[in-house]
Amino acid sequence: MTLSAVKILVVDDEPPIRRLLRVGLATQDYAVSEAGNGKAARESVKSEQPDLILLDLGLPDMPGHDLLRGWREEGLTLPIVILSSRTDEAGIVKALELGADDYVTKPFGMNELVARIRVALRHRLQQQGEKPLFQTGGLSVDLVKRIVKVDGREVKLSPKEYDILRILVQHAGKVLTHKFLLKEVWGNADDVQYLRVYVRQLRQKIELTPDQPQYITTETGVGYRLREADL
Repeated sequence: MTLSAVKILVVDDEPPIRRLLRVGLATQDYAVSEAGNGKAARESVKSEQPDLILLDLGLPDMPGHDLLRGWREEGLTLPIVILSSRTDEAGIVKALELGADDYVTKPFGMNELVARIRVALRHRLQQQGEKPLFQTGGLSVDLVKRIVKVDGREVKLSPKEYDILRILVQHAGKVLTHKFLLKEVWGNADDVQYLRVYVRQLRQKIELTPDQPQYITTETGVGYRLREADL
């Protein structure tokens, strides 16, 4: 799938937003189709066969969450990026747990949105399995040898710290919810504070300035995101 061939379906009930996205994404060589409600969105997915969906959660005829849930239950695997209000943290978390790939909050910048789109598309295009070596800035993680280095210096991590970093590496560039990380690393733990303690310890070891992290950033009320790999 080349950039010029990528088709994006914008699902939003506000014409000005759809127009903004249509014009902005067209400058990036994306082909854009639109739907103003859930029913039209479902029809467009079948007729247009988009490569990615931008989905607003506040639709007039059905909750965006229900639309998202239905698509995932039907086996639709294409990337879905949520458009949400900045204050709807609970709605964002729910959407991610239902299978959304990422989110941006309104108002958003076009550069931020395009970056999220590219990450989501890249993840879906990657072959299954882990790349043996991950590199972003001065941070490198060898997933085969389990070696972590910062600016060429090897860093010793505890098993749980490494597990958290490994999961973040597998999904680099994407936000991972607290619930997802807890389940992946601990299985049945549900104490977010427990996760925060380990992330804080991990940052102390890999970040130059732990209080102003450049690698593992916090998505307030949602989870964490590891900086995307260098190209």
